[in-house]
Amino acid sequence: MKRILIPTDFSQNAWNAIQYALNLFKHQECTFYLLNTYTPAIPSSRFMAPMVDGVRIEDAVRSNSENGLKRTIEQIRATFNNEKHRFETISSFNLLVDEVNDVVDTYSIDLIVAGTKGASGMDEVFMGSNTVRIIKSTKKCPVLAIPKCFAFSAPSEMAFATDFNRFYTASELAPLIELAHAFKATVRIVHVQYEIKALTELQQFNLNMLRKYLDSVEHYVHTVSELNSVSHTLEIFSQELDIHLLAMLNYQHSYMERMTREPIVKRTAFHTQIPLLVIPELGMESVSKRSEQNQENLVSN
Repeated sequence: MKRILIPTDFSQNAWNAIQYALNLFKHQECTFYLLNTYTPAIPSSRFMAPMVDGVRIEDAVRSNSENGLKRTIEQIRATFNNEKHRFETISSFNLLVDEVNDVVDTYSIDLIVAGTKGASGMDEVFMGSNTVRIIKSTKKCPVLAIPKCFAFSAPSEMAFATDFNRFYTASELAPLIELAHAFKATVRIVHVQYEIKALTELQQFNLNMLRKYLDSVEHYVHTVSELNSVSHTLEIFSQELDIHLLAMLNYQHSYMERMTREPIVKRTAFHTQIPLLVIPELGMESVSKRSEQNQENLVSN
């Protein structure tokens, strides 16, 4: 059974991510863990009362969190009522990123699904700060970031962005391959270059290995010139080929790292209009621990 973590702040943006996840895995048996974290403001003055209308502030915030999760479950069951899906709720007095990592460890989470939104209300900014922090800190499972207001569409066309400078393991690519099998999707390997030139021997080797891993999936290789920034280039590519999901590995000097480090002025054209699957770089321990799970998923598909 797949275990999926969905952080929520009870916003429409978070509900949209929940709907996407439930549709994406509607044919699979899953346990969804809905997480809400809260950190009550600490009074900065002895004149600030710790109680409001006879209720301790911390108790009130905890109650709001628990009630919000209860309402969300009721809304899910009223809207979907899928017998293949189970739900657990987690209300925690903790920082979001810290709690996400604790839950991933405690429940052996396979995937995190999070809604994205522009920081400080700016929709044109690449991604909300909470989602970026989760992506940067999560080392043990992929993160699927769902754009604000994105309506679910079966991902029959997926892109995998890479520069071929790193060797990928089968375990790292398993989440992408599993989705491709589930939706009979085409995977388009996209290589963004500042200037078009021949691949090095190392890059060619990594490309050959990547194609070997994707042997059971229809796939094509595309090389494109960088337009102003990696993020803008990938957005244009996704629009032109009607890509439904963009995937990339997150490691030092990867496209994902470059995108999160780009100056905001270079990211203003990237609206995160399609779901983004960010796969963490797995250490050897994580690879060994998850290899049997991933292989079982691939074989079953």
